[in-house]
Amino acid sequence: MTDSFEHTPQIWNAAQLRDALKDLPDDAPIHVGVASDPGDFDGYRGFVLVDAHQVENWWPATSSAPERTETEKALTLFADWEPDRYDRLD
Repeated sequence: MTDSFEHTPQIWNAAQLRDALKDLPDDAPIHVGVASDPGDFDGYRGFVLVDAHQVENWWPATSSAPERTETEKALTLFADWEPDRYDRLD
């Protein structure tokens, strides 16, 4: 059996994000550092913020539940690789 651990990071809310952004100029790019493993930011990969919106989730009908769609109450931030030259993958 594989060892596991409970990963419970402090998830920011909108007020914390607004506070972190309050002194940045309007044209400042937003970079996102994604942990290489849960909680490990020593070897993080840098991404840039490219979009943000509420995501709509859809679940197909099952024998015990009808089809349903709902929009998350949270904002989803989308990140992409930083601008640079990359090798094409076949």
